[in-house]
Amino acid sequence: MLTSTAAAFLTVLGAASEAAAAGYPVVGTSNVNARSGPGTSYQIIKTYKPGTTISITCQTPGETITGPLGTSNIWDKTSDGVYVSDTYVRTGADGYVTGRCSGSGS
Repeated sequence: MLTSTAAAFLTVLGAASEAAAAGYPVVGTSNVNARSGPGTSYQIIKTYKPGTTISITCQTPGETITGPLGTSNIWDKTSDGVYVSDTYVRTGADGYVTGRCSGSGS
């Protein structure tokens, strides 16, 4: 039997996992580059068409980018294992919407 504190923790943990797994649309007027790390100096691994829904597994600071949703240094790591500038992903927030990525991001 779970204590009320443990049950509350599991509820919060479950909500955080759902938020991280939520799909977010890619925005822009042309394909958006997805890279091996959080910056334009990293290799382009794939592109996403505007309107594609992606899942964000974590977020990390990187190169500051200006895109259709403003200017930010936040990069979103997708469930595909690539990074997209948060300025091309409609998350509904100007800041972090999930946990930070561990490691250097490359």
